[in-house]
Amino acid sequence: MPTGRRTRVRIEPGGPLLVEGPVEVVTDDGETVTSDRFVVALCACRRSKRYPFCDTSHRRRSRQGMQRPEE
Repeated sequence: MPTGRRTRVRIEPGGPLLVEGPVEVVTDDGETVTSDRFVVALCACRRSKRYPFCDTSHRRRSRQGMQRPEE
């Protein structure tokens, strides 16, 4: 039931979805997980070992077409 309060979801480019908590998340396999934190980072890349929560694994992926300059 609506409470008049809207939940804010912020999309971080190349990163997680930031959701104002507390939250209850139902995963694609039907599992329900909860967090009581005031902001929850949800994984958008599915690389997290704590999925559906973000563990910053997205930072380690290499970007296609991008190479580090040689030192």
